[in-house]
Amino acid sequence: MINADTFRLDGRVALVTGSSTGIGLALARGLAQAGATVVLNARDAARLETARATLAAEGLQAHARAFDVTDAAAVEAAVADIEARIGPIHVLVNNAGMTRRGAFHEQPAADWQAILRLNVDSLFVVGQIVARRMVARGAGRIINTCSVMSELGRPGTAAYTASKGAVKMLTKGMAIDLGPLGINVNGIGPGYFRTELTAPLAADEAFNRWLIGRTPSRRWGEVEDLAPAVVFLASDASRFVNGHILYVDGGVTATL
Repeated sequence: MINADTFRLDGRVALVTGSSTGIGLALARGLAQAGATVVLNARDAARLETARATLAAEGLQAHARAFDVTDAAAVEAAVADIEARIGPIHVLVNNAGMTRRGAFHEQPAADWQAILRLNVDSLFVVGQIVARRMVARGAGRIINTCSVMSELGRPGTAAYTASKGAVKMLTKGMAIDLGPLGINVNGIGPGYFRTELTAPLAADEAFNRWLIGRTPSRRWGEVEDLAPAVVFLASDASRFVNGHILYVDGGVTATL
């Protein structure tokens, strides 16, 4: 039965990695608006505190924890601290990520390693550490940030596309292993959204014209368009949704 509580997250703690700005902050805001107590994460403590204060000023329950998601020891300590001081993590959103553009035959190996380390390795590290605690409780939701580039590519994005393809398949693998233990694992696949990182692209008239023409909804995504998808995947409304990638892209992945 659907009622007002179906999509609510009251009493749940949600950890969102890479959430000091942009999409991550928007996802955290949406979860908090649905009633969750959110824990923001990034490496830059000052920016993280600014984000936390912003949400708190909006009347939302938010905490900040600065740690490197690729450092297993740091993650283990942070997760233990969160669960001891704030409460058990019911929802994990693995959102931290990066890109460095470059033609495949010219891109430095260091770029490839950095992209894979943050975009893929961190999901394994954080996901495993949080999942072990969820397994002990027999419940939890993990949501991984994929991308339209989990399915499609563009020039100069070979490393990023490879990483997001890996995230898609890691999500499915996690769902297969964790589903029988009470944990649902899904992904969201954002299209092109207006953020600080995409501002140069939005200002590029040729790219802007191409993207809008390429997108059936004929516009850029706004970060507010993405948060409801995460709330759905974190809530009881998605209790039988597992191993799924929900693309929020205005139809980009539906058309050539």
